[in-house]
Amino acid sequence: MTAALKGLKVLDFSTLLPGPFATMYLADLGAEVIHIESPTRPDLVRLLPPYANGQATSHSYLNRNKQSIALDLKDPKSIELIKQKISEYDIVVEQFRPGVMQRLGLDYHTLAEINPKLIYCSITGYGQSGHYKNKAGHDINYISLSGIAGHSGRQDSGPPPMGIQIADVAGGSLHAVIGIMAAVIERQTSGLGQYVDISMTDCVVSMNNMAASASLAGGQHQQVEGEHLNGGTFYDYYETIDGRYISIGSLEPQFMSGLATALELPILLEKGASFDTEDRKIVKKALREKIKSESFDVWKSLFAQLDVCVEPVLKLEEALDSALAREREWVVNVPLTRESDATEPQLALPIKFSRSKSRYDFIGQPLGAGEW
Repeated sequence: MTAALKGLKVLDFSTLLPGPFATMYLADLGAEVIHIESPTRPDLVRLLPPYANGQATSHSYLNRNKQSIALDLKDPKSIELIKQKISEYDIVVEQFRPGVMQRLGLDYHTLAEINPKLIYCSITGYGQSGHYKNKAGHDINYISLSGIAGHSGRQDSGPPPMGIQIADVAGGSLHAVIGIMAAVIERQTSGLGQYVDISMTDCVVSMNNMAASASLAGGQHQQVEGEHLNGGTFYDYYETIDGRYISIGSLEPQFMSGLATALELPILLEKGASFDTEDRKIVKKALREKIKSESFDVWKSLFAQLDVCVEPVLKLEEALDSALAREREWVVNVPLTRESDATEPQLALPIKFSRSKSRYDFIGQPLGAGEW
């Protein structure tokens, strides 16, 4: 078994989360990734607590399998070195604001003259064009502009601050991997590389999918707690007597029937599928009262035996220590170095193949510890 992307070579100029997460996926899948870092301005992820094995845990995870090379991009010698080596590489990933790589002499057009087969991916908040292109932003800003926050959350408390970076990862990282791999496949026909412009805001907008379809083609403007999947129906979270939560997604008739039987709530069968706002409120009130009558453990035990789309809301540490986590191998122990017997637990690559394998050679390296 070999890694699926063995043979691809990547130069990674990115920092923080979106670019490094994308290139970690490429590295886990077998690509050789050289992470170019400033010797004087360290990636802030290197400084982010908590720490384990002498490094920030986020850095150790996001930069596993990558060689760390320290180069000052303001030094002409560093630029010349990169240009000398660029013909050996398939892919460049960068995450600077538009125009920065051009000023450094490392933009796509300059490098493509040296290596016409080069695939060059830029990940930014707002893309390479438009009046927003030079604005600073973070995940919360991209989600706000995308419309997602506008139809999420509660009517009485507004949009929720999320526990993960949706636009950074689902918008930036994963769409970058899709774009890069599409360009790799196209290159097999054309023999040429190309430029890939990834805007985290553009990409997270696309994750509105069904909601946007309803709004654009159906004229149905999305409302907070007004739709099937955002709290407008009984598809929702319900608090238990001890302050934990249960998720209920029993929309289909067979699951709704099973839930109604398990909870002894005939009102769910009578009004659960209704489109009437008052009916929906009645059903949710009945479910809230029922779930609030017992503890988290009672409901968790009951619904573990039933197939009705009801599951406990787990804390992260519970999820990572669950039977499902073990069965599906969510966590792997990664060597600290190629030669080390000591390991650090990290999230595994979730993609599973019948023939190819993922690799976990070593955690993120100290600054400049790689070989190039």
